[in-house]
Amino acid sequence: MSASARWCLQRGEDGYPFELEDLPDPPEFLYGYGDPDLLGGGLAVIGSRRATPYGLACARRFAGWAASNGLPVVSGAAIGCDLESHRAALSVDGPTVAVLPCGADVDYPRRASPTLSEMRLRGTVISEAPWGTDPRRWSFVRRNRLIAALSVAVLVVEAGLPSGTFTTADHALDIGRQVFAVPGSILAPECRGANRLIRQGAPPITDVADLAQELGYEAQTEVPAHCTDRLLTGLTATPMRPDDIARAYDLDIVQTIRTLGTLESRGYLTRYPDGRYGVLPR
Repeated sequence: MSASARWCLQRGEDGYPFELEDLPDPPEFLYGYGDPDLLGGGLAVIGSRRATPYGLACARRFAGWAASNGLPVVSGAAIGCDLESHRAALSVDGPTVAVLPCGADVDYPRRASPTLSEMRLRGTVISEAPWGTDPRRWSFVRRNRLIAALSVAVLVVEAGLPSGTFTTADHALDIGRQVFAVPGSILAPECRGANRLIRQGAPPITDVADLAQELGYEAQTEVPAHCTDRLLTGLTATPMRPDDIARAYDLDIVQTIRTLGTLESRGYLTRYPDGRYGVLPR
């Protein structure tokens, strides 16, 4: 499938992200551009639309780390922390997914047009709304449940009170996803929401090492060697997509994505245009 081609996936169809089945109301259709194989197993990096320099810096730092390690950065393309997260992922040539409250072919917000255009070519832009649909007030909350479901964890980098980021966090907790928050100044109104999440039990993320540890990267950054050998043997015979590999070899999807990225960078694997990984001749 061409990276710029638009597509539609129906629930139950091959390629429909199984993670969405954790929702009580999975969308019947997903409309999108870009690479549908980036859907699932990502890290949601979200925050305030009225982002401060601190919030933007945190979004860049953590989204850049995730994308450079092969974790798709999932967000809503809103002005502020969301858009900065997408840009950070693109800057390191990493995977990123924008979930829109309108049609996937609609540039919303308008100021995000350049980034969304780039993501349709180099990342993924999706929506459950049909082509050409304008955003509605209620569609933002429904969009947020998809951001949560397509991620292994949600990281709130900055949020005031009240904040729409809480709906994403609530959806995440309802379906068993982790929620993390970046602490901020007790004197800054822009940080009250994130600080409240921490007070309610969300693990605080103060640096990349914290995030890596929470996601299991510090304790085990790659699949064990014997599993890697088995994986390479299997991919020699049959190229596969990351989610299929994780299921076939009973592996964690985060570790699988990380390991595939490592093996690709070392010249063992190549990623085909359709998202499958295969072994390079040696």
